[in-house]
Amino acid sequence: MQGTRAAVLAVLLTALATMSAPAQEAPFLRSPVLTLDQERLFVDSQIGRALTEALEDASAALAAENRQIEAELIAEERDLTERRAALPSEEFRAMAEAFDEKVVETRRVQDAKARALAQRREVGQQAFYRQVLPLVAEIVRERGGVVVLERDAVILSAEQVDITDEVIAAIDARLVPEALDPSGAGPETGGEASAE
Repeated sequence: MQGTRAAVLAVLLTALATMSAPAQEAPFLRSPVLTLDQERLFVDSQIGRALTEALEDASAALAAENRQIEAELIAEERDLTERRAALPSEEFRAMAEAFDEKVVETRRVQDAKARALAQRREVGQQAFYRQVLPLVAEIVRERGGVVVLERDAVILSAEQVDITDEVIAAIDARLVPEALDPSGAGPETGGEASAE
């Protein structure tokens, strides 16, 4: 059984190797089936990197804010502990309860900020892919494609049917990283990026 699989794989590899020769003469291979690496579109395009950097900056700022708040709460707790012996028990209990409430509220606020940041990442990526879709469709039409498969889901294909680099080049040429909405609404297009 394994020998049969190896033979089939060898035949497929030979067929793919022969497909490569004409593709080197033409700028691309016309094929009804094309592949695309969606993650690379986001990671390797200028606008995807800009969104990622903005989100990383916001995440780092939130982490720094959390560390600062934690240090302040630790100092406040230490001060409260040191004052305990000098305070009447009722007054100390009231102060301790107020401190506990402050800790709980602070945690709630900071957790909400972290959730908002995660949502901003998700919304930004969704907006990115919505903006990219017309560019992908245009390249698919140019290539004579009828279906695009995620590259990671394909076991074997000719390199020339992958359109990832073409789409990244189109994104970099036609989507504007500077127009990124800092609220997380995602990228905006330049003048040429609309679908035909």
